[in-house]
Amino acid sequence: MSLLVSLLSGTTIPQLLNSTSNNLYLNFVSDISVSAAGFHLEYTAIGLDTCPEPQTPTYGIKVGDRYMVGDVVMFQCEQGYSLQGNAHITCMPGPVRRWNYPVPLCLAQCGGAMTEVSGVIMSPGFPGNYPSGLDCTWTVTLPIGFGIHVQFLNLSTEAIHDYLEIRSGPSETGTVIDRFSGPQVPESLFSTTHETSFFFHSDYSQNKPGFHITYQAYQLQSCPDPRPFRNGIVIGSDFSVGMTVSFECLPGYSLIGETSLTCLHGISRNWNNPIPRCEALCGGNITSMNGTIFSPGHPAEYPNFQDCVWSVRVPPGNGIYINFTVLSTEPIYDYITVWDGPDQSSPQIGQFSGNTALESVYSTSNQILIKFHSDFSGSGFFVLSDLQTVKNWFDSINICHHCVISVPTRRLKWLTYALIILT
Repeated sequence: MSLLVSLLSGTTIPQLLNSTSNNLYLNFVSDISVSAAGFHLEYTAIGLDTCPEPQTPTYGIKVGDRYMVGDVVMFQCEQGYSLQGNAHITCMPGPVRRWNYPVPLCLAQCGGAMTEVSGVIMSPGFPGNYPSGLDCTWTVTLPIGFGIHVQFLNLSTEAIHDYLEIRSGPSETGTVIDRFSGPQVPESLFSTTHETSFFFHSDYSQNKPGFHITYQAYQLQSCPDPRPFRNGIVIGSDFSVGMTVSFECLPGYSLIGETSLTCLHGISRNWNNPIPRCEALCGGNITSMNGTIFSPGHPAEYPNFQDCVWSVRVPPGNGIYINFTVLSTEPIYDYITVWDGPDQSSPQIGQFSGNTALESVYSTSNQILIKFHSDFSGSGFFVLSDLQTVKNWFDSINICHHCVISVPTRRLKWLTYALIILT
């Protein structure tokens, strides 16, 4: 709303009037009764007084160099200081030129939250002395994958009792990087997490200038690429800080180690556990409906002095089909034995050795036992693939007194069973 300069009526000629802005609005009103000669006035433009030049705040910046009525001046603070007051002031109209707000101040605050890639942190009142009884916390939070380089420009506190503590992570739970106190300016340091906290404490005795530090973000390195992952696959391709990858083995191999790893914070990027391995083990228990068995250490040759036992068990009502895809062992002395049952007292299906391949055997029960033996000399390897579950043919036999049944065995030969069921 505009300022009212004067309200005139009657026959008295008023004194000279001055407008205090570059706009003047005149409004004449007459009613329906008496008429008169009215008015005649003249105007002349005159220069207006300006508002006084506002001071630039200490540790601040002033933007704007016009101070006429309606002009606006803006203020900003240097890094590390916060604006106390209004960031914009306007030159107001009136007989006396004045700004609508006082010039603001730039002060170092007690604590704050920062997300910029670079910044300044100072003790309250710096470069003057900090107050007593302070507990101030500043946090710098950046995107995951970034840390900060911290550099000290000044440090002067009461030794021991007044201190600055810096943590990698939140102020309550983060790892303490170091605690600083006294007059010695420390060397620069690195925080290797995306969140860094600064805690300053002062007691009620001596007061000193405190500290002035700067920080600059830097990108953290990624953890080492775990690929190629022998005999397995890696699930996930982001190896940056905080990311997790998983590992799976190909059929016939067992995972040694953790199934998933997370890339840790730190100056040197490392996974939280050693990279696992996929190995062909010496023995094991197998309950899957199909699978593969490799000789120990495959694809390398198996070691000497091995006695490996694999127990294969499938649901009742099913048998097991085994195909010897590769068989290359020291003849006679290194061999594989297969039993048609859960232990070595079960009927033996066969014993296999040498360089025979494309062998096939069937079990008559839902369990088999496989044992591999190697002596002190020679080496080789084998692959038992296509371990498949097949419907047990005994389940489909009708009750009979005298039955003659032919079933396939290894080498695609046929074996005739004379089955006598007593009732």
